[in-house]
This record gives sequence, structure tokens and C-alpha cells, in this order.
Amino acid sequence: MSVSDEQIAAYADGELVGKAKTQVEAAIAAEPALADKVVAHRALKDRLGAHFAPILAHELPGQLTDMLAREPNPERVDGADVVSFAAERQKRRLAPVIHRWGPIATGAIAASLVLAVFQPSQSGSAPEGYAGTQLAAALDTQLVATQDRSADTRILLSFEADGGTLCRAYRSNNRGGIACREESGWKIERELGMGDAQSSEFRQAGSEGDLLAAAQEMAVGGALDAAAEAAAKDSNWQ
Repeated sequence: MSVSDEQIAAYADGELVGKAKTQVEAAIAAEPALADKVVAHRALKDRLGAHFAPILAHELPGQLTDMLAREPNPERVDGADVVSFAAERQKRRLAPVIHRWGPIATGAIAASLVLAVFQPSQSGSAPEGYAGTQLAAALDTQLVATQDRSADTRILLSFEADGGTLCRAYRSNNRGGIACREESGWKIERELGMGDAQSSEFRQAGSEGDLLAAAQEMAVGGALDAAAEAAAKDSNWQ
């Protein structure tokens, strides 16, 4: 008869008795290779026992011994302790567990979709080559004469470029540039690194003087005065 590796291991560990033990012994007698498996299993068991003996000799931590010393749970099935999670949650005054997720999951997913559709973009994403949300807001709303001087983005001047397009020069702590208004938004025509951003983030480094010189090259006439700039804002820079 054939025996499994599990039966060989159980025999080597001395766990088999009676008929089961007799059957394995008969198989070993008929097939010497099984005797080698028994010897190998016992040798491995001895090596593992020697390796873990020092660990097993250590005393258990107090937290574990305290847990083992507790009285059995009164809720038992066939003599075994059963932990009642509902009872434990009630003791701790926790909300009961809801077992059916369908209604909640459906509502949560629907809410996520609503946020995805109607929540304004916080990342400043925009078509390539156009001002992101935050920069576009500054270009749309800030006027040179009335803007907060501590704003993250400051408008340096506004001007009319060739073809009647309105453009604005701006700068922040680490960047500056010139953007012109198109139907799709504010298209970045020039962008320069300022301060710490000069070395890698932008293709070209510069200063406010460089921006103003570039604006002068692009402008048809001078910079817009306060009244002309306010009128341009009222007409959405078109």
C-alpha cells in the first residue's frame, strides 16, 4: 500500500497508533525508501528543536500570561470559548457593525462621482502651454494698481500685443512670464526662472527687467494705464 508524506511525518513524530501505525510500518518494510524519509524527518525535527530551544526557554511576557489566566468567556459552543464581537462593541459603546454594504457603498460612490464632476480642480491642471487654475485666476482678476503686494503672484503690467491680443507680465517667488489671452485661456508666451528655480525648472533664467524688456518687444504701444486695464478686465480681457 502507498502512504502519504503526511502519514510518514506523523509516524516519525510518534503520533500514529493502532491500525494506522501498523499500516505505515508495513509500507516501510515493503519500501526501504520510506525508511529514509522517516530518518530525514526526525533529523530535521532535531535540528529545528535545537535551534528554537533557547527561545522556548524564555518566559512569556506578562501581557500574554494575563490573557491566558482570564476566566473563560461565558458564551461557549461545544466547550470552546467564543468571542462575541457584538457584545464587545456594546461594552465599548461602539456603533454596531453594518453587514450589508450595498446601500452605503452605492451612496459613497455616487458622492465621489459628484465631487469628481463638480469639485473645482485644485491641481492647477490646464492644457499644455496654458496657465493653470491659480495663475489664470490671478491673470483674470488682479489689477496692477489695486492688487495685494503680498499676493503669491503679482502682475507687473498689461499691454496689447500685435493683432490686438491682450497680454500680461507676471511673477511669483520662483517664476515669471508673459501670458496672452486666447479663447482657450491664458497662453504662456514667455516663462523665466526666478531665484532658486533658475538652474533646472525652466529653460531660461531671468529677472523682472528681462520680463519687462520682453513685454516691450511684444507690445504695440505702451503699457495699459489703470483705467484701460480695468476696462480690459471688465471685457474679460478680450
